[in-house]
Amino acid sequence: MGRHWPDIERWLQELGFAYSVQFTEHRGHAARLIEDALLKGGRYIMGIGGDGTNHELVHGLFSQTFVPPSEVFYTLLPFGTGNDWAREHGIPVDPRRRLEQLHQGKMRAQDIGRVQYQRDGETRSRYFVNVAGMAYDGFIGQKLTEHPARNKVHYLLKVAQYLRAYRLSKARIVFDGQTVEDHFYTINIGLCRYSAGGMQLVPHAVPDDGLFALTFARSLSKLEVLLQTPRFYNGTILSHRSIEGHQARHIRVEHLGETPTLLEADGEFLGETPVTFELLEKALNVMI
Repeated sequence: MGRHWPDIERWLQELGFAYSVQFTEHRGHAARLIEDALLKGGRYIMGIGGDGTNHELVHGLFSQTFVPPSEVFYTLLPFGTGNDWAREHGIPVDPRRRLEQLHQGKMRAQDIGRVQYQRDGETRSRYFVNVAGMAYDGFIGQKLTEHPARNKVHYLLKVAQYLRAYRLSKARIVFDGQTVEDHFYTINIGLCRYSAGGMQLVPHAVPDDGLFALTFARSLSKLEVLLQTPRFYNGTILSHRSIEGHQARHIRVEHLGETPTLLEADGEFLGETPVTFELLEKALNVMI
C-alpha cells in the first residue's frame, strides 16, 4: 500500500475528507493505533489494508474500554489479497471509487463474533468480523503463520499441498441445543459469506441477522475434497451429502480424544479446542 499512499492522500484531499493518518509498524500494532485514535476523539475510523488489518482493527475496537463501540463508525479501504469482508459489503477495491462511495453516507450495523479458545495452556479470547475456521482450516491457518502465502495462487497451492499432511480428528459440536460428534474435515462459523479469497464456505451467512452460519463437513477423502473445489466458490457447498449448514447463536466445539481441533479467525491462527463462540448482535457500525 505504501507506494499508493500519495495518490490516496491526494484523493482524500480532493474529495474534502478531514483526516489524520497513522501507519502500522508491526503485527498487532493496528489494535494499539485504534485505541490512540479513540482517545484523541476520533469516532470515524477507516482502515487501509486487507482482511488481516481489518481483523486487527475490529478486535482492537471491541477490546478497548475507553469508548463504547456503538459510538464508533468503521470502514475499510481494501488493499489486500482476498478482500473478502469488502466483497460481502459491496466495497470497491479501486481506492478512488471507494472514497467516492463513502460520500453517499450509507450505514449498516453488522454482527460481531467473540471466540474463546486455548493457546499455550491459557484461555484467551478474540473478536472477529468475518469467518472462523476449524479442523483443516485451523491447520492451514497454523501452517500459513509459519510459511505465509505470497498471493492467491500461492495460497491455493499451499492448501492443496498441506492437504496431504492433514489427519482428521474427532470433535463434538454443540449448537443451540443440538450435538454432533464425528470426524470433521472442516468446521466454519461465519458472519459474512466470503473467506480465503472468495470461497463461500458459509453461503447462508447474513451479517446482521443475529445468528452465526455454521457449516461442517464430515469425513471426506482427499480426492473428494479436491473434486469439490468449485463448490467452495460457487455457493453450492451445502448441496453435498456430507456437508451440513445450520444457523445458531451459541456454538461450542470440543475435541474428542487426545488431538485438539485447531482454530483460525479472519485468516489469523488463534489456537485450539475447547472453543466457544458468542455473538454480539449488530455491534459494529459499518460505513458502506
